[in-house]
Amino acid sequence: MQIEIDVPSNLSEITLSQYKRYLRLIDTNSELEHIDQFMSLKMLEIFCNVPYKVAMEFKMVDVNRIVQQIVDLLNSSPELVQSFTLGDTEFGFIPKLDDMSFGEYIDLDQSLGDWENMHKAMAVLYRPVKKRIGKFYNIKDYEGDAYHDAMELTPMDAVLSSMLFFYHLGIELSTLMTNYIEEADPMEAHWQKDLDESGVGISQFTHSLKEMLDDLKISHR
Repeated sequence: MQIEIDVPSNLSEITLSQYKRYLRLIDTNSELEHIDQFMSLKMLEIFCNVPYKVAMEFKMVDVNRIVQQIVDLLNSSPELVQSFTLGDTEFGFIPKLDDMSFGEYIDLDQSLGDWENMHKAMAVLYRPVKKRIGKFYNIKDYEGDAYHDAMELTPMDAVLSSMLFFYHLGIELSTLMTNYIEEADPMEAHWQKDLDESGVGISQFTHSLKEMLDDLKISHR
């Protein structure tokens, strides 16, 4: 049997929604006797739009080759994606993290380390571009859940690159806070307490991202 299928050749061709579906299948079928074979065929179904029964007819060598290509993509370490387009709308990465509101930070902190809520994190980090001049642009103000559904279609290169970005940022912030606490005046105990508490939050946040990146076998060094 000959059939033409679209195998993703770039992470931008895989959506967050597809990857979340893949993770759910692994979780719900973890006790399956032949989980590897089952998931190989499901990967063709999810990422290449090939019905399971049709994939069953493929040669084993072809299935293995396609699956390995997809795995290699998911294990890659992309550079930070500054913008992407969904439909007619361009979404840009938040230009100045310093301008992030406390509410935005809370939403990001509660969702970036959880695959099921990753679309909410993407809605914080990527917003519709209002105006662009060359490589410079500004984005719309944060609108809570306004773009949650749309962000299910975030390309995986944007998802993984933003995770890597915040993983490295978390390490830098933890180091800076640790150094500051060690050098601070003992009389400023109340400031040290606040920094300690903030440091714990950053540490937990970074640890969650590290575990997710480790599961993906992505190099985060």
